[in-house]
Amino acid sequence: MANTYDAIVIGGGPGGYSAAIRLGQLGKKMLCVEKERLGGVCLVWGCMPSKALLHVGEVMVQARELKDRGITFGEPKIDLATLNKWKSKMIDDLVGGIGTLFKLNKVESIAGTAEIVDKNTVKVGSETYTCSNLVIASGSEPIPLPNMERNGKTILNSDDAVSLTDLPKSILILGAGVIGLEFATIYKRLGADVTVVEMMDHALGDTDLEISQALLRILKKQGINVHLKTKCASVEVKGSKVSAKLEGELNETREYDKVLVAVGRRPRTPKGIDKLGLQMDRGFIKVDDKRMTNVAGVFAIGDCAGGPLLAHKAMKEGVVAAEVIAGLPAAYDPMAVPNCVYTDPQVATAGLSEEQAKAAGYEITVGKFRLAALGRARTIGATDGIVKIVGDKKTDLVLGVHAVSPMAEAMIGEAVIAIEMGATVEDIGLSIHAHPTFGESIMEAAEALHGKAIHIANTPVKA
Repeated sequence: MANTYDAIVIGGGPGGYSAAIRLGQLGKKMLCVEKERLGGVCLVWGCMPSKALLHVGEVMVQARELKDRGITFGEPKIDLATLNKWKSKMIDDLVGGIGTLFKLNKVESIAGTAEIVDKNTVKVGSETYTCSNLVIASGSEPIPLPNMERNGKTILNSDDAVSLTDLPKSILILGAGVIGLEFATIYKRLGADVTVVEMMDHALGDTDLEISQALLRILKKQGINVHLKTKCASVEVKGSKVSAKLEGELNETREYDKVLVAVGRRPRTPKGIDKLGLQMDRGFIKVDDKRMTNVAGVFAIGDCAGGPLLAHKAMKEGVVAAEVIAGLPAAYDPMAVPNCVYTDPQVATAGLSEEQAKAAGYEITVGKFRLAALGRARTIGATDGIVKIVGDKKTDLVLGVHAVSPMAEAMIGEAVIAIEMGATVEDIGLSIHAHPTFGESIMEAAEALHGKAIHIANTPVKA
């Protein structure tokens, strides 16, 4: 039958399209339903447009700083119309690329809102589709705050923040998590006065405390004001301005051009999901290591299936679910899921933080290497940062790697492989790393853990 499939995937984001493509590769007849555009939030509203804006801001900062290296030209200026046109084309190209991959792998897709009728039936508009397996990949959405209703002009969420209609002179960002600090970097680079407030006593959630503190110190030097243990008690829109009352370590009432609510994301589930009787946990769909729910033949992947809310985690889950549906021996059981924060400098982490390792009962050892001693960092004038390795004192196994550094996004792959393969800290130290690179700071941190680093003074280690 034309409307009968081996699997239907609800959601065309990173998890959904990865599941769809792998199912197509495995010869399964399948349908992907996406209510907006293929690529989902990550491609259209999140990862890609925000990184594009971060790049533009980085170029502007570099242009201003090049005069110190003997290169001069006029002050860089932004043409928002041209910038948005370029960003839109980039998104269009990526969306089109997914569409091409669907065609190559014989994946059918339709645009529309899916409604679940039962575990084998999905309705889109007036059409009904049946399937043997259902994959829910419906993603997440920004968490709103009460009495701070988004208007898209002065009170924004992250979706609004990537669509620049004007450049604010001042912006208040609520939340010092990944989203908040990335947008703080974007708007600061583009010339805004940026204030960030966070109710917790630390930034970046459960990121290693020393790493988050190092980043905040650097951001403060850049002029980004981050205030911990501070909340926004109320806001009032006054024409083109927003008056915000702050309480906590920072107590003041002040007007801003814009307020960005970036306090996190919550799961989004399809209409009709209550008909399935799925087990839930605080709005997230509970799944096992095969990404299967408590209902046979129903899978959930990505943000709607719980944290961490990361595109690459969703992609892996999508592949696992697809292979399980195809009868292959697959499971989701990572020892390390990397996380990257695209501030300036970047933050990248994999494995356990120092605090998490201690809480788990490990007796730990720690190796650190500061970028001030790294030749490659000197060549670009970016010497404020640190790489930190957490090891198990008993076995010398690598438990976690954490970096505040340019190129941290590329460096962290080594850490993931090391943790997944059960490498020791000594293994990393013995491995020759190219010089001069940012990556060799991981080797230096490993050697420092054992008191053997060449380019810094070592803490004596007993033999």
